[in-house]
This record gives sequence, C-alpha cells and structure tokens, in this order.
Amino acid sequence: MIHSLRCYRSITLNQELRCNKMLFDTHAHLDDEAFDSDREELLERLRASNVKKMVNVGASLESSKNSIELANRYEFVYAAVGIHPHEAGMIESSQLDILREWSKHKKVVAIGEIGLDYHYDFAPRDIQQKWFREQILLAEELGLPYIVHSREATQDTFEIISAHTKDSSFVLHSYSQSAEMVRQYKKLDAYFSFSGPLTFKNAAVPLQAIKEVPLDRLLIETDSPYLTPVPLRGKRNDPTNVHFVAQKAAEVLGLSYDELCEITYHNALRFFNIS
Repeated sequence: MIHSLRCYRSITLNQELRCNKMLFDTHAHLDDEAFDSDREELLERLRASNVKKMVNVGASLESSKNSIELANRYEFVYAAVGIHPHEAGMIESSQLDILREWSKHKKVVAIGEIGLDYHYDFAPRDIQQKWFREQILLAEELGLPYIVHSREATQDTFEIISAHTKDSSFVLHSYSQSAEMVRQYKKLDAYFSFSGPLTFKNAAVPLQAIKEVPLDRLLIETDSPYLTPVPLRGKRNDPTNVHFVAQKAAEVLGLSYDELCEITYHNALRFFNIS
C-alpha cells in the first residue's frame, strides 16, 4: 500500500488521536420515508452507539430542510444541503439562493449531494451538468466542501470537477469507479467514501479502488436506507451498519478495525471542518 499507516501516524501523531471505535457515517438519508415509522427510536439508539457523528445529506430542497431540522434536534447529526441530479430538471435559480441562505446554519457542513446520474437520466444530461457546475460554484463561494454523486457518468463528472479551482474539497460518495480513476482524482486532492457495495460478493472494482486511496482521504458511509452491507442485504440500511463497511475496509487494507475507525473518523472531522 503506497500510503502506509506509519506515514499516516507520522502526520497525525501530534494530534494525540484515540479511536475507541468511534464511527462517523458521512452520508445517510434518515429523513427518507423508509424511517417514518421509527426515526426517533433509531436516532436515540444511535446516540448510545459507537456512531458518534453522522451527516444527513439533502437531495432536494425538502430533504435539505429536513436534514437541517434533524441536525437541530440531535447534537451528533450534521446536515448537507443540495439538489440531486434526479431533481435537476426542476431546479430554478431561486433555489440556489435558498440553499445559500440555509448554508449559513452552523450545523450545515457541506453542499450535497450533487452530481450526475446517467443510469436513470431523470433529467437531461446538459441540465444535470449545468446545475452540477452551479452548485460547485456555490460550494466554492461559501467555502464548504461538496458531496458528489456520479453514476455511469465517470468522464463528465471528472471533467466538470477538473475545470474548477481547488477552493473547495470534495468527496466522491459511495465510490464505485475504477482504481485508475482514483489515481486521477488523487491529483485533485479528492476524498473517497465507501459504502455497502464494498462488502458485496461482486465487489471486485471497489476492492481494487480502495487500495489506491490515500489513508488521509478515506471516508466510510451507509447511504441509508440504501446499499445495505453484507450480511444484512435485502433489509433497510441505517447508520448502525457502518461498522460492516469499516470491518471490510480494514480487512482489505491490512489494518486493525480500531485503526480504520481512527483514520476515517478524523478524516471526516477534517473534511467537514468539525471541531
């Protein structure tokens, strides 16, 4: 592995980091209707779990607003606000002004999720690209990181991100692209987040990709209620399952579980600029 744990420790030793198996789910959608029956119960369980922090990620104006409301109610929950490419065909310029205003909230830590989705093509591709660019510019204006959704749009996603300055950090959420694209994105100082598919039997691509990720750019997530990891595939996903992703990542990278927790937890704090 190019970036060894020893190198990582030499960078962070003076921070006196301790893991204690703390987990940070960097991408969840607990405002989704899948949680309507037991959302509060789940959040109370999370409060007592090893998932010490999580980011609830917006995909529309409504879900962005809901994310802020969850962050208001729970100290360990943070919010990202943004409009998903599925919704791009319905975006108006005035909605960016709303996102700009909401981003002033102290618990809003990122713009997202934003990007391109050519699998479903719910919005025309040129429209998706336009609003992806506009929301990147918003993140840069606000000095916030942004969360990228990219599905079957590898080259266009890379070209759009590459065309912008490095004024804002970004993460490729639920990373599913090749190891070669990791090498390309590393030149842009990208972060890479892995989720349930890392544990799947057909996970050859993400298993190779994660080996190319610098340890100080690695994040983990659930994308709840989607992408439930093995051994719970077929069931609703939730942030308590992020430990399955952590365990698999540790196994692949030759780290202990505690080491993987420590690295990804503090990477998330840095990425989202959380004290």
